[in-house]
Amino acid sequence: MKKIFRTAAADIPASIVVFLVALPLCLGVALASNAPLFSGVIAGIVGGILVGFVSKSPLSVSGPAAGLTAIVALAILKVNSFDAFLISVVICGVIQIGLGFAKAGIIGDYVPNAVIKGMLAAIGLILILNQFPHLLGDDSHFESDEQVVPKKGGNIFANFANAFLHVNSSAFLIGGLCLAFHFLWAKIVSKSKGFIKLIPAPLLVVLTGIILNIIFQHSGILKPLIGEHLVTIPVAASAGEFFSFFHTPDWSYFLNKDVLLTGVTLAIVASLESLLSIEAIDDLDPYQRVTPTNHELKAQGIGNVVSGLIGGLPVTSVIVRSSANVNAGGRSKLSTILHGILLLISVAFIPSLLNLIPKSALAAILIFTGYKLAKPTLFIAFYKKGWDQFVPFVITIVAILATDLLKGVLIGIGLGLFYILRSNFRTAIFVVNDNNKFLFRLRKDVSFLNKPIIKSKLEMVPENGYVLIDASRADFIDKDVIDVIEDFTMHAQLKNIKVEIKRNAFKEQGFSPSLLYALDSNKMEEFRAEGKKLKENAH
Repeated sequence: MKKIFRTAAADIPASIVVFLVALPLCLGVALASNAPLFSGVIAGIVGGILVGFVSKSPLSVSGPAAGLTAIVALAILKVNSFDAFLISVVICGVIQIGLGFAKAGIIGDYVPNAVIKGMLAAIGLILILNQFPHLLGDDSHFESDEQVVPKKGGNIFANFANAFLHVNSSAFLIGGLCLAFHFLWAKIVSKSKGFIKLIPAPLLVVLTGIILNIIFQHSGILKPLIGEHLVTIPVAASAGEFFSFFHTPDWSYFLNKDVLLTGVTLAIVASLESLLSIEAIDDLDPYQRVTPTNHELKAQGIGNVVSGLIGGLPVTSVIVRSSANVNAGGRSKLSTILHGILLLISVAFIPSLLNLIPKSALAAILIFTGYKLAKPTLFIAFYKKGWDQFVPFVITIVAILATDLLKGVLIGIGLGLFYILRSNFRTAIFVVNDNNKFLFRLRKDVSFLNKPIIKSKLEMVPENGYVLIDASRADFIDKDVIDVIEDFTMHAQLKNIKVEIKRNAFKEQGFSPSLLYALDSNKMEEFRAEGKKLKENAH
């Protein structure tokens, strides 16, 4: 723990930023899931304190995720009991712990970097599109960090467009000033040194929003924001009422098939989201530290077991809160743990104060975070890397915007695999023709996918030609390719084509001993004689 507190000067301000970002998202995910409002806060507290302590990720932040809202809402509807649903959360956690011991965390290592960057950019764009209506004062849909969850139907683009028809002047002025201040403060801090860097901009943004709304309330300049335009946290009148917000599972539903199936589904989806988030945050980490993914699955599992036992939603590692942690200068998991402690203290002791925060001020913070994730320079950088990087990057973004996080990433991975196969297909075979003298050089891995092009190129060699086949640079040659070369060598005599194979390069690749024996210089005359007989018989 001593090592953790060495970075406290950076982690304490970062924890305040993460807390301010996490608070509305915890509430928004709970509302979208048709779960008790406080269940989202419980998940945020568990994800911050417990998962933050157990995890070995220095920057990842865990909490309730928007990507699970559809699963959670459907599960609660099926069993008609939130307390029964909590059993599914516990089962999810137990399965995740098992996946960690089974070393399933390696799955995240197979996601291409272009897809990871595309996922981050897509999340940034989703944040901007989701939060801009709140900035304008249209609070008809819930706060979300991965997808749009509207109250009255629609989609992410429709809600963005419709928000311009429901502009609230007070919210827009507060949100606009807060957003401008956030960008201005970022420029000031970037050129400054010393204590000013320790002041978290989101805290100043929130204070600005509260002060402006109080001014509106007492001056009459504009109508003050009330109701759904402000953060809404349950306020307990006593300690007993506060603890009543916590729930325990109804174990009588333990063998219910819907409860068991939901637990398995949550485990799969939550694990995949956590692994993707870990890959993304490790990529954002200025120190490029690597999180042990198998241990992370165990940490997420422990978090879900505890969250389910005390009435919380399922938790995953979440990108937006984690990226806010990185952008705020977080250095270690202390910032994650402290953000969970801040959530607990705030909802227990100062919920009334938090309920003064305008949602448009929080929207300004999230829009700034979204901009940092989807900067125009990122698109330019990937365009310069070439189409094999730019296309998967862009398609991943489009697919996530059109579907959801997991589906979009899977589409991006599929496209990335296509480009890998395409690149290998093009570079595995190198053919040079110099006055009917052909060099066939096999490079890297020559798979069955290369069989058609090798076959067609060999058949294009004219009569009386010469072919040198070199595999000295090949790591692997598929048996199908070997068969094609052997067949060509056998019938090349019909066209009086001389074939030479570098025996040392091929002797361990699977060529038949009889062919290699025949290709020895002292046996080539016998081989040619046999070819002439075949040619005469053909005529």
